[in-house]
Amino acid sequence: MEKQIVEIDMADVGHGNPAWIAALEAGKVLYFPDFGSYGKAGFAPQKEELALFREDIRDPKTRNISLAMDGTVKGVAGDEATQALMAGMIGRFRAEAEALIGKLVPRYGEHLRRGSTSFRPAVVQTRVQSWRADDRRMHVDAFPSRPNRGERLLRVFTNVNQEGASREWRVGEPFEDVARHFLPRLKPYVAWQAKALNALGVTKSLRSEYDHLMLQLHDAMKSDLDYQKNAPQVSFGFPPGCAWVCFSDQASHAVMAGQYMMEHTLQLSPMQQYDKESSPLAILTRLRGHALV
Repeated sequence: MEKQIVEIDMADVGHGNPAWIAALEAGKVLYFPDFGSYGKAGFAPQKEELALFREDIRDPKTRNISLAMDGTVKGVAGDEATQALMAGMIGRFRAEAEALIGKLVPRYGEHLRRGSTSFRPAVVQTRVQSWRADDRRMHVDAFPSRPNRGERLLRVFTNVNQEGASREWRVGEPFEDVARHFLPRLKPYVAWQAKALNALGVTKSLRSEYDHLMLQLHDAMKSDLDYQKNAPQVSFGFPPGCAWVCFSDQASHAVMAGQYMMEHTLQLSPMQQYDKESSPLAILTRLRGHALV
């Protein structure tokens, strides 16, 4: 399997390096080991923000603490001052994450749509979830209630653990290999079912065949324990202070261990990529032989 994690020095970032762009759009993970220590261009928690680093800062009714596009923070267990401190920390990370993407892939620019930004204080190893929600199983990201018709999920992560613990990931084989492995066993798309789900409010918009296939891939990967164990993959520990970037709808990944991470999501039309034929939509369309949206 080709190298799936590409290391980049923050001092070298800028001007849209073609090799890094090609790696990102091929589903690889770009890794920046010195993100948290690179002067004004990186991110690290401020002294007063260290009080936020405790597991009970998260409302137990929510999975993560998130900063919405309108600036409201959700999922914090604390008073107004605590919420304001949290919103400020997450907002600073969001700004640095978007600055990093602006230097890496300048053509995306105005075409990016800002999604939510999260702070994740939970211990991954002890989190109890259903098999579908268990991100310790390798998967590509797809969301049951939010069809996106091929729109990309570009994500920036940073490990902000203050005790030296790495964020442990597994990164799997290229997306086309995953698709070829699982497509023959996926259930066919049924248009009337998609319309019914939309009419009942189960989905926020009409689920396309693309969305159906991505959900099926997500579930098929997670439910196949033999694949989880034996599929081509590498394990990697992202240390505190680093950042990593990937298209999480394309990079096969699993989160095995860690605590205290921040994540920012940006969305992009596949038509705005440098290589339009490398997106999951283009790959699945080619393999299926007909339009999927």
